[in-house]
Parts: sequence; C-alpha cells; structure tokens
Amino acid sequence: MTELLIIAVVVVGLAGTLVGEARKLRWMVWTFKPLASTAFIVLAVFCGALGSTYGALILAGLVLSWFGDVFLISRKQIHFRMGLVSFLLGHVAYVIAFISLGLELVWTGLSAVLLVSAAVVVFLWLRPHLGKMKVPVLAYVVVITVMVICATGTVDAAGGAVRVLGAVAFYLSDLGVARDRFVTSGLANRLFGLPLYYGGQVLLALSI
Repeated sequence: MTELLIIAVVVVGLAGTLVGEARKLRWMVWTFKPLASTAFIVLAVFCGALGSTYGALILAGLVLSWFGDVFLISRKQIHFRMGLVSFLLGHVAYVIAFISLGLELVWTGLSAVLLVSAAVVVFLWLRPHLGKMKVPVLAYVVVITVMVICATGTVDAAGGAVRVLGAVAFYLSDLGVARDRFVTSGLANRLFGLPLYYGGQVLLALSI
C-alpha cells in the first residue's frame, strides 16, 4: 500500500512537470520534477534498497539520476553537461547492480547484437547535430547501451522482466532528451520522454 502511495506521488510530480512544461511555467517544473524524482528514491528505500548490494547500487543510480533531473531543468549548456555526467554515473551504478546478479550468456549476447546496432544508428542520427558534444554523447550512448544489455542479461533472475522493462523505458526516454537538445526542441519530446523516464525509474526501484 505504501509503495502505491509513493508511486502516486511520482505520477503527481510527473503531471505537474508536464503541465509546467506545456505552459512554460518554470516554477512548476522546479517544484514538481524534483518531487517526482525524490519519490522514486523513497520508493526504492521502501522496497528494501538498504538491505542488499543490488538494492544499494540501484539506490545509488536513482540518487545520481535525481541530480541529473535537477541539472536538466536548466537550459544552460553547462548544466546539461553536468546532468549528462550524473546520468552516466547513474548508469554505471545500474550496470554494476545488474552484474552483481550474474549475467546469462545467451540473453546478454543476443541483446548486445541488437542494442549495439541500435546504438550505432542513434549516434549516426545525432552526430551531425552534436558539435563539441560528440565525445560526451558517444560515451553516454555506450554506457546506456551497456546498461540495457546487462539488464537483459539478468532476465532469468528474480524481478528480471520488471528490470528489463525499466532499463528499456529509460533508454527510450533518452531518445526524447537527445532529440530535444540536439535535433528539434519541443513539448512533444517531453510528453514522450518524461513518462517513459519516470516509469523506467519506478520499475527499477520495484525490481529491488
């Protein structure tokens, strides 16, 4: 029951963020986005994050994501770079968490073939728009791709389906962020990306 209430707070925070983005009310975004992100951290704690190595690593990833969320509220390039680093480190924490569960070779290999191919397509799509951000974005694409591969490699472990769905949702949400920052800015990117992002983080928290 407690977990459902916390998820409801995430939903309220997400809704307030989207309304703020739609109406260009920055105070709403600054209020509701940190609320939603704080709620998924609380959810992880209530799911037992402090009781296992896996849980602690997922919690670390969520906390780093919280900082990334706050940095990305700003439209300044320096804050975007700081957000990129925060999320990259968060994905590293997720990778270590997934590896700690043990990776199944077949699932890991099959997903690697698919996702590395997808990563190449994504980077080639973004490359003409990146300017001086080519190297940081390439590093991020590599790390988030490895994160989803490792998540898929744990599909046979307890909570595997939830974990994979969470990782994939996070990956897809970042396509919206990338399109918004580098290709075409607009509300549609946030309407696509933010629900996937918060859904993904909630699923990763529940996977604990």
